[in-house]
Amino acid sequence: MSTNTPNKYELPPAQSSKSGISVSAIISIILVCILGAMLVCSGLFSLFIYPTLIRNRDITQRLKCSNNLSQIAKAIQNYESTYQQLPPAYTVDAEGKRLHSWRTLILPFMGEQALYSRIDLSKPWDDPANAFLKELDVSLFRCPSSKIAPGMTTYQAIDDPRIAFPGSTPQKIENISDGTSNTILLFESDVLDAVHWAEPKDESKSSFLSASRLQARINNDSSPVKFSHRGGRNAVMVDGSTKFVPNGINLEILEGLATSQGEEAVELDNK
Repeated sequence: MSTNTPNKYELPPAQSSKSGISVSAIISIILVCILGAMLVCSGLFSLFIYPTLIRNRDITQRLKCSNNLSQIAKAIQNYESTYQQLPPAYTVDAEGKRLHSWRTLILPFMGEQALYSRIDLSKPWDDPANAFLKELDVSLFRCPSSKIAPGMTTYQAIDDPRIAFPGSTPQKIENISDGTSNTILLFESDVLDAVHWAEPKDESKSSFLSASRLQARINNDSSPVKFSHRGGRNAVMVDGSTKFVPNGINLEILEGLATSQGEEAVELDNK
């Protein structure tokens, strides 16, 4: 009588799933769960993390811009220590034609003596003798947030007789009766009003004030005024302290800060 001994290497017959769910269905469910988790994470990133990253980037660039203005102000202070007066807003020839900007005059005090020596100061900034300036970019004159062409700058003075840079006449520090901590030296203009750094041109007082008025009223992407930073723009005072000028600033305060001898009792209390 023969006995059927099972082969120890023989696999047992496949068992049917008691639940009736196939392996492929389980895999599909797992993939759907993974996809759902990814979508949830993506939504959370867009809702919470991405805005924070953008905000941190804006703050970092704003601080870099503020540091640029601080370094420029320090160069102007060194110029003043050397010549006992602030640089003029621009130089002129015998006929009163504008030649060069204050930005050119402070180059030696920014570590740019070699560049300064190449410039023919007796001829206009855009004369063929100074043609090389057209495409030349000076990094300290560029805000990292500004989307402007190479060579352009939004760092400007206010072109008005009653400010720190009264035209071609150099200003003495002791004549700034409003106080060096309460008088704007330089500020960021609207990017649409950017000028070439070597051009003897700055923003007028009326344009400076009207830009703030428009930006305070229409602070969105469709605004005709485009500042480099969200919520306002940087400025540096005559004493070298940097300030952030918010879009909603009272225009009477802003006008008081713009003048050097207006006798206004105003102050911008921020860093």
